[in-house]
Amino acid sequence: MSLAKPSPSLYNVLTMSKAATIYICQQCGYQSPSYLGKCPNCESWGSLVETLVTEPKAGKGLSPARTKPVKLAEASLKPLKRLETGLEELDRVLGGGIVPGSLTLLAGDPGIGKSTLLLQLASEFTSLYVSGEESVEQVKIRFNRLKLKGKLISILPETNLESILASIQDEKYQVVIVDSIQTLLSSELNSTPGSIAQVRECAFKLQRLAKEQNVAVFLIGHVTKEGAVAGPKVLEHLVDTVLVLEGQRESAFRLLISSKNRFGPVDEIGVFEMEESGMKQVSNPSKLFLEGRVEAAGSVILPVVEGSRVLLTEVQALTNSTSFGLPIRRSFGLDQNRLQLLVATLNKRAGLNLQNQDVFINVVGGLKLVEPAADLAVCLAIAASVSDRVISKQTVSFGEVGLMGEIRTVPNLKKRVAEAKKLGFSKFITPETARTLKEAIDLAFEKKFFTK
Repeated sequence: MSLAKPSPSLYNVLTMSKAATIYICQQCGYQSPSYLGKCPNCESWGSLVETLVTEPKAGKGLSPARTKPVKLAEASLKPLKRLETGLEELDRVLGGGIVPGSLTLLAGDPGIGKSTLLLQLASEFTSLYVSGEESVEQVKIRFNRLKLKGKLISILPETNLESILASIQDEKYQVVIVDSIQTLLSSELNSTPGSIAQVRECAFKLQRLAKEQNVAVFLIGHVTKEGAVAGPKVLEHLVDTVLVLEGQRESAFRLLISSKNRFGPVDEIGVFEMEESGMKQVSNPSKLFLEGRVEAAGSVILPVVEGSRVLLTEVQALTNSTSFGLPIRRSFGLDQNRLQLLVATLNKRAGLNLQNQDVFINVVGGLKLVEPAADLAVCLAIAASVSDRVISKQTVSFGEVGLMGEIRTVPNLKKRVAEAKKLGFSKFITPETARTLKEAIDLAFEKKFFTK
């Protein structure tokens, strides 16, 4: 979808005056000379923000210094010297540690623990913590509560970008943390903090500083109500790594996920537990996710591949006769549309009557199942709940289920089985042991009881 062009009246306003006020969409960058409730380009409501722009000064057109190209075959390969953070789960997600000169964006919901995690990281290095949202006293209170012992942390309560850059250049820091990028303000622009222009300009200058000073810079970013990283998409393009901290406030579990990493694998996951003393890393997430499990109808163990590791989690299903004409389908941790497809497949291909049954799915531990390998475990959990039959606690299941009722193979099959065996599981229902959904259900209960 191409961006809509500003109207001719906007061009006249900008060219006839030294400074002018325009309205810029914070989602797509569309510009309008007047306020609009709905953006004509991306159709977002209430996203146009008033911004003061100035006419750029005329330059003499000096030609920049030329950089000679280097043949790739003759280029020398320097090994990355990473800095270990002291948190193995964080190092795993970063690809083995912090790369000096890198720019990392950490996003997440308010109160999820972003500042806490990065303050723990800062205590391990000669670092500068730029606080645009809190005073020095407020940061000190959190520092004492976490019982950190870092003596080389400097706090800078500043939002002016030029002052921040000058402070970084005056000292030799290993790590710089900016909390948050949406609070920074460059004096070269007249727009408000958090606007597209300010976020883009501040992120770009911090990126150049990180490369020139060889200092690792971490940016804390906000997220929208839809869960996406707030600000222009160019922000995610500028940074080297994008980390997202997820979790539910009522739960102590926190999942750190890498959605972009130029120095390591993507979709790597780190598991933390939020405690009074800060973020505590969980070395064996599978054991923690399965803790407290009871043997009941509707429970199935699923091995999920997250980056380079395999996590075992529990998929729970609950079915009940509907009280209304239209049955309810709800899922927590599984795509709603995927659940609808699996219910229809069970009804049509496995002879399971779910037309008058409400179906609820829950993934324990707060994981979000995105890979098709979770299909078979979800189907077996539903079958067990609707028939009120218990699947053995020693059973692990995974596989992709097609609309014809066939079970298709999935990546890392042997790796999933090996991890499950380490934790004591002995029975496996996989694409290697069952070819169709009906065969898998028969195998789960060791007898044929579903007939069309």
